[in-house]
Amino acid sequence: MNKNNIYNLAVSGVQKLIPYTPGKPIEELERELGLTQIIKLASNENPLGPGKKALAAIQATLKDLALYPDGNGFNLKRALADKYAVEMGQITLGNGSNEILELVARAFLTPDLEVVFSQHAFAVYPLVTQAVGATAVVAPALNYGHDLNAMLQRVTEKTRLVFIANPNNPTGTLLSHADLESFIGALPATCVCVLDEAYCEFVGDNSADISIGWLNLFPNLLITRTFSKAYGLAGLRIGYGLSSPELADILNRVRQPFNNNMLALAAAEAALSDTEHLQNTIAVNTQGMQLITDGFKKLGLEWIPSAGNFVLVDLKQPAMPIYEALLRKGVIVRPVGVYELPNHLRITIGTAAENELFLQALTEVLSGHV
Repeated sequence: MNKNNIYNLAVSGVQKLIPYTPGKPIEELERELGLTQIIKLASNENPLGPGKKALAAIQATLKDLALYPDGNGFNLKRALADKYAVEMGQITLGNGSNEILELVARAFLTPDLEVVFSQHAFAVYPLVTQAVGATAVVAPALNYGHDLNAMLQRVTEKTRLVFIANPNNPTGTLLSHADLESFIGALPATCVCVLDEAYCEFVGDNSADISIGWLNLFPNLLITRTFSKAYGLAGLRIGYGLSSPELADILNRVRQPFNNNMLALAAAEAALSDTEHLQNTIAVNTQGMQLITDGFKKLGLEWIPSAGNFVLVDLKQPAMPIYEALLRKGVIVRPVGVYELPNHLRITIGTAAENELFLQALTEVLSGHV
């Protein structure tokens, strides 16, 4: 059998998939260029790392690694339920919030149904849609963000899912509570709205509480969140969904048993109570955002105001050569050509030292000192 014929055995959506490309790992750049001093500002990770409480919980859990984790995640669900005043039955735990996006696609989509999302929105939305053979309907962006009216106009009787990222990745744009609530309320009952709030902790207001209040109004609403960003646990891969109990029940039917490892469950539970670490993270992000955007201003560059822990800068020229030149200086950022933004780079906010090094490297590259 010709090995290429194996591709023909896969379902049609998978045959055409182009896998998600994450930010370049530090180890890969070390191997490629032999560099030893590298800063990574490519994947929106927390530059402070995990908090002390999460690290202590991991250490205390190591002795139990020969055992299976709690497949229901009882303790973490209880902590989340207490924090957000929801029922434990409204929570779905995922291997990162990314898995929740896949679960909702698997649970609700078929090849004859459609999904609506925005141009410049998170790359996983089209991936999970295509993987199950559903049709992606992309609404043009408005000022690099979601045009809710354009999205609503594209909702039909075939639309089963709508994805909204708020703040949006990679552009950092933010929708108002009033506009979002109105949009969700206008959706038909046959359409599930997935509100992706992976970066909600960085918004700086009570967005987290407001959107959760909508769960009582909209049984077709699923809110997804993560411990990868503000809580600094990206390497443990743990996130969660909040929804009506009925929607959560559906997702838990397709969720794999033991999809969250023991260390992730313990660390996430501890991280929820570590308000000091969260406040420090937000403060570092706020200060770093100001430093980097001030640097862009000095360089005569434009950027998209961001409500996340990253910022998208417009280089007014193809971004890939700049990206590659920065790599040679040991600075990893994120090109976003896959998002139809070939002249932009996305920069994660790092520590003060990392931000300074990035700006120095960018200045040198733009001035021709590569």
